[in-house]
Amino acid sequence: MSMLRQPWVVAMVLWCAVLGSAAAAVYTRHRSRELFVELERLHRERDRLDITWGQLQAEQSTFSAHANVEATARARLNMSTPDAAKIQLVMP
Repeated sequence: MSMLRQPWVVAMVLWCAVLGSAAAAVYTRHRSRELFVELERLHRERDRLDITWGQLQAEQSTFSAHANVEATARARLNMSTPDAAKIQLVMP
């Protein structure tokens, strides 16, 4: 009689297959939860970076505004607009 025909051998093989399948299911569920937590962390980081990016864009537009550049030139560099008589236009 072959080994596979004995009922206890078949039962043992099936029992090992069931245990392996259960262990794989538990591991897959655990890994899925870990990856979900990581995904949520990355979403929060993305949202934080989006906020920072928006703030930097607003700051850049504020600092590059003509009035702000002119005020900074006057205050820090003591620059002023020359008299109309001193302005020369150069045409290409």
